[in-house]
Amino acid sequence: MKKRAKITAKNKQFPVFVEKDEDGFYVVECPLFKGCFSQGKTLDEALTNIREVIELCLEEKENVEILKWYHPVYVKFCTQYLFEYFKA
Repeated sequence: MKKRAKITAKNKQFPVFVEKDEDGFYVVECPLFKGCFSQGKTLDEALTNIREVIELCLEEKENVEILKWYHPVYVKFCTQYLFEYFKA
């Protein structure tokens, strides 16, 4: 099961997906940048590693262009409402 988290690098926050694989390692992906993956034995190690990978990705011109249009929108919804909606 994938979990969402946010990573801050160079004063920006980026979405990341975290999941635990069958060997017990945490695999982390930043979907904004092509090929931006990392892993670690612990969640802290995996998040530290993805920060380094994101910083390396930000050295590429293509990824700097992505940052020009990337402005996250935060959506808030009520899970109770959804529960009641699908319950009916």
